[in-house]
Amino acid sequence: MRRDVKGIGKRGDIVEVSSGHARNHLIPNGLAVEATEGAVENAVTQKRTQAAREAADRESARAIAARFAAAPLDIVAKAGASGKLFGSVTSHDVVEAIARQHGVEVDRKHVEIPTPIREVGSHTVHVGLFADVRATLTVQVRAG
Repeated sequence: MRRDVKGIGKRGDIVEVSSGHARNHLIPNGLAVEATEGAVENAVTQKRTQAAREAADRESARAIAARFAAAPLDIVAKAGASGKLFGSVTSHDVVEAIARQHGVEVDRKHVEIPTPIREVGSHTVHVGLFADVRATLTVQVRAG
């Protein structure tokens, strides 16, 4: 398969379909190629390469998660005398602080703030780094 096709298979899979379906739909639309010996060998090589790349990315994400757990994230925000923030700390603020303090780029959509951060103090934030790797960050909010 060259692309994911619902109900048939994912990209790189070797699947069996009827000859008519392959000849009339899959191959002409560039969704699949005929399973020749060379194509099968190429698909297996690509699967191995993809698996190795994913394993390396997963290990890198675990190392980053360990760094996040070791050091709290420091964010300075404007606050009143009672410790209440003027506004709140958002995922955008967390992403900027991560980039500044850890040198790691994270998509703000992967930052989960369980409860809104509206006061000075220590808060917990979760960050998705890879498909199955999530980091828990301690965010220390200070008045500034």
